[in-house]
Amino acid sequence: MHLRHERLYIGGAWRRPATDRLITPVNPSTGEPLGSVPEAVEEDVDTAVRAAREAFDAPGGWAAWEPEQRAEVMERFADELDARAEDIATAVSSQNGMPISIAKQLEVGYPSAVLRYYAGLARTTRFTEIRAGLLGGSVEVRKVPAGVVAAIVPWNYPQVLSMFKIAPAMAAGCTVVLKPSPEAVLDSFVVAEAAEAAGVPAGVLNFVPGGREAGAHLVSHPQVDKVAFTGSTPAGRAIAEVCGRLLRPVTLELGGKSAGIVLDDAVLDPAAVGEDLVRATFTNNGQTCFLSTRILAPRSRYAEVVDLFTSLARSLPVGDALDERTLIGPLVTAAQRERVEGYIAKGRAEGARLTTGGGRPAGHDRGWFIEPTVFADVDNRSVLAQEEIFGPVLCVLPYDDVDDAVRLANDSDFGLGGTVWTADPERGAAVARRVHTGTIGVNRYLPDPIAPFGGVKGSGLGRELGPEGLQAYLRTQSLYC
Repeated sequence: MHLRHERLYIGGAWRRPATDRLITPVNPSTGEPLGSVPEAVEEDVDTAVRAAREAFDAPGGWAAWEPEQRAEVMERFADELDARAEDIATAVSSQNGMPISIAKQLEVGYPSAVLRYYAGLARTTRFTEIRAGLLGGSVEVRKVPAGVVAAIVPWNYPQVLSMFKIAPAMAAGCTVVLKPSPEAVLDSFVVAEAAEAAGVPAGVLNFVPGGREAGAHLVSHPQVDKVAFTGSTPAGRAIAEVCGRLLRPVTLELGGKSAGIVLDDAVLDPAAVGEDLVRATFTNNGQTCFLSTRILAPRSRYAEVVDLFTSLARSLPVGDALDERTLIGPLVTAAQRERVEGYIAKGRAEGARLTTGGGRPAGHDRGWFIEPTVFADVDNRSVLAQEEIFGPVLCVLPYDDVDDAVRLANDSDFGLGGTVWTADPERGAAVARRVHTGTIGVNRYLPDPIAPFGGVKGSGLGRELGPEGLQAYLRTQSLYC
């Protein structure tokens, strides 16, 4: 795969960029360049925001369309994405190391499903309500689109996380300027082609691939009305500070260090639960914000739990992201691998016991691979247990009783995901309700488009998905009649 794009999709047209600066994504499985695309600079961001502003403000523009009309466009957009499924999956896996089998499940089918879900909500949501006034007359309460949305997405799930923002924004009547990550940018050009083919009106959806400078300019742009960001907690705090000064609405989906609580009655047969456990702990090479990477195990079964996760980690095939047999691909960049290796070194220095992994796998001299890694005997206040590693590294901690497990789970600066593993789902749900987190699963974990997704504490502000995700792109106006 070697692609070269020379224009940016802005205002419903392919435009020449303001400069000749390029982004050159690299294949993390091989370390070889994948091609090049233009890097959007401030002038390009200005052009994109202006196009979005015009598409929103124009008489008869996107905000004025009937919800049914917007839904029809969104459904055509979903069809065009599905028609390009193979190209999107290959582009994503080639850039960020996501195993192609995972990309085909999540990065192609899930985004179009989210689009169709919000198209359905556009048709069924009541955007206007008439209330009898207490002081005479009546009040028309209107839900109106927020305006121009600045959407910034990371590299780990570029399609899923883009559509978490694009779909509800379009359904609400907003226009969008989306900044993809430089590490995963080729797929955004395929999406732009799909939007064009679907007849998405000019200016409704604009793409400005770029780095931090472009993102900062977009967030603070005076013509932007709402910001939606997924990324690291430090970056989210910086964006929140800007939006706070500007009194600008912002949704932040940030980092996590979720707990996986194994109860004393849990079924630990790998044949029965191994696939769900791996999905909840190692998906996308550990480069997933909501993964349960702190495993809390009862002391009565601690050795058994450690052995289980050690065995599961050793069983995961490591290889080229485009190989259908691969379950653990490379990390996205050499710098990311060095970061993860630094955490592994800290874990050893803190006295944690390495049970498997910890190094670079044999036979993978090219690319940025690292072995699936498990640590036992980890203190919950250690760096290994408290900081987000973003790689295939788990730590297993013992607990005394359920109250102790809940205390340990909640002893974290994060609160995004989590799991409870038990033979009694009702008991598991009772434990799950005590965990301070935005989302949590019993014996499984996968965000569902119908339910709000997001975190508490250092894991973010606001919610995406579900009807709540649509409300984030609406503002309320009261009309006294």
